[in-house]
Amino acid sequence: MKQINNAYVSDKYQYTMGKSYLDCGKKDQIAVFNLFYRQAPENNNWAVVSGTEEVIEMVQALGTETPEFYEKFLPGDEYKEFRQYLSTMKFTGDVYAMREGEIVFPNQPIVTVVGPLIEAQVLETPMLCILNHQMAVATKASRVCRSTDKPVAEFGSRRAHGPWAAVYGGKAAQIAGCSSSSNIVTGAFNNVPSTGTMAHSFITSYGSTVEGEHQAFCDYIKTHKGENLILLIDTYDTLRCGIKNAIRSFKENGIDDSYAPGYGIRLDSGDLAYLSQEVRRILDEHGLTQCKIFATNGLDEYLITDLERQGARIDSYGVGDAIATSKAAPCFGNVYKLVQIDGQPVLKRSEDKIKLINPGFQITWRISAQDSVKGNRIDGYAFKVDVTCLRGDSMDLAIQHGKTITVRDEYDSYKYKHFEEGTYEARPLQHQVIAAGKRVVPQHTLQQKKIFYKDNLHHFSPGERRLINPHYYKVDISDALYDVKMSIIGKLVKEIEEFEL
Repeated sequence: MKQINNAYVSDKYQYTMGKSYLDCGKKDQIAVFNLFYRQAPENNNWAVVSGTEEVIEMVQALGTETPEFYEKFLPGDEYKEFRQYLSTMKFTGDVYAMREGEIVFPNQPIVTVVGPLIEAQVLETPMLCILNHQMAVATKASRVCRSTDKPVAEFGSRRAHGPWAAVYGGKAAQIAGCSSSSNIVTGAFNNVPSTGTMAHSFITSYGSTVEGEHQAFCDYIKTHKGENLILLIDTYDTLRCGIKNAIRSFKENGIDDSYAPGYGIRLDSGDLAYLSQEVRRILDEHGLTQCKIFATNGLDEYLITDLERQGARIDSYGVGDAIATSKAAPCFGNVYKLVQIDGQPVLKRSEDKIKLINPGFQITWRISAQDSVKGNRIDGYAFKVDVTCLRGDSMDLAIQHGKTITVRDEYDSYKYKHFEEGTYEARPLQHQVIAAGKRVVPQHTLQQKKIFYKDNLHHFSPGERRLINPHYYKVDISDALYDVKMSIIGKLVKEIEEFEL
């Protein structure tokens, strides 16, 4: 089967609309589309960005198929001219995007596409496909990792929604805090090691006997000396033979607290709190005080939180489908909406209030200030407010030049935050990644993305980071953006009220 070109993992209606744009002379109108989400899953305060690297690759793959490819879904003579046009149509516009590892709030543009209408329109489905998947996984991984200060490994490939999802889900999970992924392609693509231990089948391959378990452990140790060694001890009976065979095998093969690569055991069933406490006691009694306890078995942030509350003696967790499928909320809600056409701001208005969007070409600023109580432990700065502006409006220019600003609540003008000149710092959340169809940003390593996410996380207050009933961080829009939005709505409502057949 031919390798899939992600630029064309699309819906047909993107192309039926494109033909209309071409035939009606609209193809060269300059459109601005925003990709954003309206509400984070599981009552999250925010989401984690992952997938913009693959978006850049996808955009640059547009226009690389032959006319025969398009004939498979746009057959007939009436589409002949359009098929020829598509076969040479590359993206020639600009793309602005948040970095992978950025923390993003509802309605903020994660990606902004500026370009000819057809070119920008056909990017919608593949872009949403990439970002909805990776951001669901990254946001869930963030929740799981914030439930403990112990390392969390992602190993959900077998439950992921296909090979593509397994590979990029592993990457997204690591950006958002996971210490490692079991997926070997994720590791190879990102130049990081993948991690793994053993399955129950390795042990039962030696026969279902206590001595077979012992032999399996010994053979594993002998064939992996020099690496981190983790033995799975719950195949038959964790306390009555598993832990005893592990201790026996470690000692017979010279593995003790002096073994530099590290060693441990894995629990994959039963009462993990009780078993970890008992296993820790037994290991310590036999002088294996540095032997780590790794726990798996259907874990998520709620179970991990409860295990720690019970005093579990677990050093590291492995989480599979809860992260790989974002099990509690598998569908992330990013949308892709036209916000400006040929310089004119536009919006979608709906019966549902939550679906009202912000119009115009936008930029979001994150304002931070010194805070001795809530500030980052290293530099003392804490994030205070995000404000999305129309590019070039008075608020945008004031922030660019560090002038005094007042950010008002969109829904309550009596709520506001005031920052005097010289008392705050600001950084834009969107950066140009493609200019005139060409990439203009360097690639970041997976480790750099993880560090970027971690640094962002630690500039939010503990209340804003908590999993249950988080304190909501202030997110607003500029007065100019609010005025444009209300002006469009006002005119539209008036036209609707006066409209008759």
